[in-house]
Amino acid sequence: MAAPENSQPMTARSDTVSETALPMGSGWRTPALLLMLMAAAMQLSFASWSALQYNFAHEMLGFTGKEIGIQQSIREIPGFLSFAAVFFLFAMREQTFAMVSLLLLGLGTAATGYFPTAMGFYITTFIGSVGFHYYETMHQSLTLQWLPKKTAAAIMGKILSVASLAQLAAYALIFLAGNIWDLSYTTMFTVAGGVTLVFVAYMTLSFPQYPEGAAQTKSLILRKRYWLYYAITFLAGARRQIFLVFASWMMVERFGYSFQDIAGLFFANAAIMMITAPFLGKFISRIGDRNAMLVQYAGLAVVFTAYAFVTNPYLAIFLYILDHAFFAMEIAKKTYFQKIATPSDIAATTGVAFTINHIAAVFIPVTFGLLWLVSPAAVFLAGTAMAICSFGLSLLVPKVPSIGHEVQWGTKNS
Repeated sequence: MAAPENSQPMTARSDTVSETALPMGSGWRTPALLLMLMAAAMQLSFASWSALQYNFAHEMLGFTGKEIGIQQSIREIPGFLSFAAVFFLFAMREQTFAMVSLLLLGLGTAATGYFPTAMGFYITTFIGSVGFHYYETMHQSLTLQWLPKKTAAAIMGKILSVASLAQLAAYALIFLAGNIWDLSYTTMFTVAGGVTLVFVAYMTLSFPQYPEGAAQTKSLILRKRYWLYYAITFLAGARRQIFLVFASWMMVERFGYSFQDIAGLFFANAAIMMITAPFLGKFISRIGDRNAMLVQYAGLAVVFTAYAFVTNPYLAIFLYILDHAFFAMEIAKKTYFQKIATPSDIAATTGVAFTINHIAAVFIPVTFGLLWLVSPAAVFLAGTAMAICSFGLSLLVPKVPSIGHEVQWGTKNS
């Protein structure tokens, strides 16, 4: 149900977001540090699960592109239901909900290896995905509320760098587990999920409840003036599935990479991102959201076209790393929304945006999984078309976006 444009939040707190300072913490216990720890805790489970899932499905369950498409569509159902996150805010604060979501992610990951059947994999995937997607909704909402607009992109870059460090740790341990320790999939999944649960316990006990930037509207919001953000978000979700599902599956099925190889590839991605993310955030702040999106989507169009015809496994690795680097520039989409959003809209709109992001994600893996059996190249060329459409939409982003100036028609920035 769409809220009217003049709907008011349910409490009477100020409807402003700090431009210069974060909510105050006690000593080292700041909101920025909590956001970093939450990002690390999420990645320790999610990165490990992501690095292991395709080989687990291929080796233990005998999956083909068809079954992996079904599994990935199931994984995206909670993302499609992200709009419901706003209703949980009647019962708990966003910070608490983020911790509960991380708890589910850890449990789903830890349980994966104990149910080595197709149905077991589908169920544990769904549980972990509920945690992952609701965590992402809350983390993004809290980030946009807690971080000052002037430095948000730079701090988001630092958060991304910490997340990449956690990914590095996960991938390094998986590489060692396969090459030195010879651990089973069950043990690796259990350890990955268990570490996230330890992080959740630590953050819950060590950090206070921080105030949110503005009282959040606890109803579903679809505002006409956010239409460009919704459209860019929809295409990003569709395109992202091709990268997450089929680019990774190509490495396993076409080029025969083991889970140790995949962990090594992901390790390289995370290492590059850990080093470059802070600079990437500053780069986006310097060139602006619009130009950053144009660079991102032009680059992705080239990468997806190259995916369609790649036959060299080393070139495929290069393309995968480049793809991941362009994906990190999604920071620009978030800071664009932060600049045009009414502060009290952030939590509700973030949930709706996650749903929009996952509309295509629910059916693309299963339908494109069937297309993959006929023409893998067609799957990637569809990604090229999506990137070109995103580029076109990004031309409508104002050079200086703000509330009341969400879309720029033509070349004049008025």
